[in-house]
Amino acid sequence: MVLIESRETVEFDLAELLGGATGVRERLGWVALAAHCDQDIPLDATEVAALGGLSPGHWRSLDGLSQRHPRAMLEALLAKGLLIAQEPADEASRRFAQADDAVRAVHWRGLSAIAHRHSRWRDVDTEEAERLFSEASPQTFLERLGPALLAVPECAPAFARLPLEKPAPSPLDALMDRRVTCRNYDPAPLSFAAFSAVLYRTFGARAVSDYAPGVQLLKKGVPSAGGLHAVEAYLLVQRVEGVPAGLYHYHPVAHALEPLRELDAETAASLARRFVAAQAYYAGAPLQVALVSRFERNFWKYRNHAKAYRAVILDAGHLSQAMYLAATELNLGAFITAAINEVEIEQAFGLEPMTEGPLAVCGFGVRAQERVTVEFDPAHKVWGATTK
Repeated sequence: MVLIESRETVEFDLAELLGGATGVRERLGWVALAAHCDQDIPLDATEVAALGGLSPGHWRSLDGLSQRHPRAMLEALLAKGLLIAQEPADEASRRFAQADDAVRAVHWRGLSAIAHRHSRWRDVDTEEAERLFSEASPQTFLERLGPALLAVPECAPAFARLPLEKPAPSPLDALMDRRVTCRNYDPAPLSFAAFSAVLYRTFGARAVSDYAPGVQLLKKGVPSAGGLHAVEAYLLVQRVEGVPAGLYHYHPVAHALEPLRELDAETAASLARRFVAAQAYYAGAPLQVALVSRFERNFWKYRNHAKAYRAVILDAGHLSQAMYLAATELNLGAFITAAINEVEIEQAFGLEPMTEGPLAVCGFGVRAQERVTVEFDPAHKVWGATTK
């Protein structure tokens, strides 16, 4: 599964500048994005043309292909991992073959697989990125980006709108009014009872159904594509009463934690910061939950399906909202962020990225007494109108 993309790069050429030109040279080239490789792979035009004439699914004799294409070019494509050897001759070729097999086994749609693989972060520090952004220009954020679009698109004139009746306030309304993303967490440990309750109400299986021979479905508090519930909860615990700091998997049927690795406090704090790309306010939560999609479970049914990847992302969104409501009911704060270092999460939990991939990180805990970091609370139901 390969996407070929045209790239333009700008280079500085001192010789051209000294010769009276601008010194700026623009270069056009081709880059391959493969579903089984993390790197962007430069290509020349002959390699692009050759790939366009090779089957992605049927084995061909290298000797036979050498009659149509230069042998050196084919060997270069093998070395880049864009051709796969049925019998790899070296360790690099073996790794490419194993990675390609892993992608094919999950029944990915090609474009979705490439988008997932190449939108993952590694070693991103959002605080450093913000600092560089501010130093790059004296303009303010809005001056650089321009005004935002209207909050609500108006599709008809006001006089043509059909007014609707608001319902009488209910406990659900009160709960949703207090549902605010939390960026300020108390450093004290979270109680075991609250921890267990939020996990159950978010991820716990309320019923198990043997839908058909070999097909078991779960009933949870949120919808899921095909009833498959392919998104798992992998936890990084820092401060929970009765739970040692470490990495865990939540078992939704047994309503239990499966220990993966115990951590000291310093290592847990370092991992928490790396997981959420150095967003310090989320790293300070007593726990983080990586929402990890088991792509193979969803794609078992929706094979090579154009909407399957969207469906697992929706599943993660449903779970995060359930967590917000469950936490809010207990007067806890919650968060979710997609600004995560997926590669660090995969490595920490031992995940194969194209089989089990992190989509977002969420978490919850007791709010701090003081709002140090800004939180969006326009209804003033959490901090109050005069709270700083």
